[in-house]
Amino acid sequence: MHSSLIPAASLEHATPLWLVTEASMSTLLGQLPPAQARWLRAQGFAAERHRVQTLPGPDGGIAGAVLGLGALAQPGDLSLWEAVALPERLPAGDYALATPLAAGAATQLLLGWLVGSYRFGRYRSAVKPVSSRLVVPAQADLRHAEGMAQALALARDLINTPANDLGPAELGAAATQLAEEFGGACTVHEGEALRTQFPLIHAVGAGSPRAPRLIDCRWPRPGMPRITLVGKGVCFDTGGLDLKPAAGMLLMKKDMGGAACVLGLARALLSLEAPLDLRVLIPAVENSIDGGAFRPGDVWRSRKGLTVEIGNTDAEGRLVLADALALADEEPADLLIDMATLTGAARTALGPDLPAVFGSDDAMLLQLRDIAHREGDPVWPLPLWTGYDEELGSRVADLNNVAANAFAGAIFGALFLRRFVTATPRWLHLDLFAWNHKERPGRPLGAEAQAVRALYAFIRARYG
Repeated sequence: MHSSLIPAASLEHATPLWLVTEASMSTLLGQLPPAQARWLRAQGFAAERHRVQTLPGPDGGIAGAVLGLGALAQPGDLSLWEAVALPERLPAGDYALATPLAAGAATQLLLGWLVGSYRFGRYRSAVKPVSSRLVVPAQADLRHAEGMAQALALARDLINTPANDLGPAELGAAATQLAEEFGGACTVHEGEALRTQFPLIHAVGAGSPRAPRLIDCRWPRPGMPRITLVGKGVCFDTGGLDLKPAAGMLLMKKDMGGAACVLGLARALLSLEAPLDLRVLIPAVENSIDGGAFRPGDVWRSRKGLTVEIGNTDAEGRLVLADALALADEEPADLLIDMATLTGAARTALGPDLPAVFGSDDAMLLQLRDIAHREGDPVWPLPLWTGYDEELGSRVADLNNVAANAFAGAIFGALFLRRFVTATPRWLHLDLFAWNHKERPGRPLGAEAQAVRALYAFIRARYG
């Protein structure tokens, strides 16, 4: 059990914790002892979202605490994001839920508590520990909450780790460790085999002394639905010879965010025993510069057989994904999903908190959108607009890796990838940011495991 949780047997010694919405404030005030109700009024507490207010006891200690849920219709509607502020804002001590909640809401509270307890302290000599603990509500699904929290923490740890400590080899080691933990196996393609079988991955990584590789992990379960996950693993992106400006490189340690989120999603599916035949593919590279770096104007033949003219070396993510998707497409799955920090255009269109999703089936996209909304892990569909396909044309090759104009960049990235998925009937492409751009409760500045919970719930809804 996580160190910030304690078993239900500790209930009688814990401080009560109430959850209250703006609409239910009057009800709570009527239930509390008069002195505590007067205290809440004196503090101007109005159930503001994420506000935590302690209640005084007769001995000067803390007799209880109240968490505001804002305009939420009722406490039972809460998502994890209503609870993430608790570990940080409650004084040290043990707390037990005093507001009745159904199993689903109690599980969300528990997951929010665990997500709010996340700390990345690898490089700090002193990290402020979480000093409050929550009694696990009897009706909550502890196994689900801990399994999902561990999956999210894995993704965030990988994204937060700087590139000097997380290159292609280290990313491969993380995937191999996950495979071993859950009884799977990994094959790593590198060297001459990579150059001949996955030429686009090899070309992108050729300018770095840290060798590129394709990581192929499997957890076979014959007869179960087959799911293949592909994650962009660009461990650092200089832009290549089309060099990024200095400001553009500051967050490029997170350019492997797609791979990290894929590994987090895989961990959730495996630890929570989803009945699936699972495969994970990660093209792991560093897009750097030396005499061997690929160049604008180069033409490379992909694993699919299509030739690609390099219009811009900073559009490298779609190149490494293309070879990985081609491999995945050779063994068509029931569902193929790729995740990538692919385009700035998706952020321009939807902002940092809302990943773009493209797919081969409109009904599937709408189902994912609705499930993601319910999970508090939103995504938004964008169109695979076929009318733009010709913009990826080349005079010397089958296609260019960038379009001839500066419009619709996220759509062009998705259209490029679609060329490499021809046999698999159901495909989703998620273009995400994988980063919290500002401080918020439970979401400190740094890594974010976007769409992991949404995709987990979507996969379980479709495949059990």
